[in-house]
Amino acid sequence: MTKEVMVSIKGLQFDQSADSEEIETIQWGQYYKKNGTHYVIYDELMEGCEEPTKNIIKFRERELNLTKRGLVNVYMVFEENKKNMTNYLTPYGGILIGLDTSKVSFTESEKEIRVNVDYALEVNYEYLADCKIEMYIRPKDNGGIDLLS
Repeated sequence: MTKEVMVSIKGLQFDQSADSEEIETIQWGQYYKKNGTHYVIYDELMEGCEEPTKNIIKFRERELNLTKRGLVNVYMVFEENKKNMTNYLTPYGGILIGLDTSKVSFTESEKEIRVNVDYALEVNYEYLADCKIEMYIRPKDNGGIDLLS
């Protein structure tokens, strides 16, 4: 895998009424692997904000960590079969969130890395929704062709 990558992240949230809401972001980023751990770093521009939010995603077998610094600040830990709590800091105040992770997996090939995370989301100790994250990391020189296949 090259250092320059295109990162596609889909988040899917199923609320208590069985409706679902999908959010997707596609960014250019940097990828590297060190001592069996994968790293993806990219900047994200949020609506109405001039300063980018720096995102650092670190993953390995059964664990994914996400750090956001900027408009929002958070350090999220998704560990398979574990529940982790964290403060999600926004310009409007902090939110205590719980991440009860049931699955963290990834597949790696020469042309693509796919990461999947399944978790239950809690806000202030109350269940909010079941969620999924699907992440695709592809070399920039692929030009994003077949990005969502």
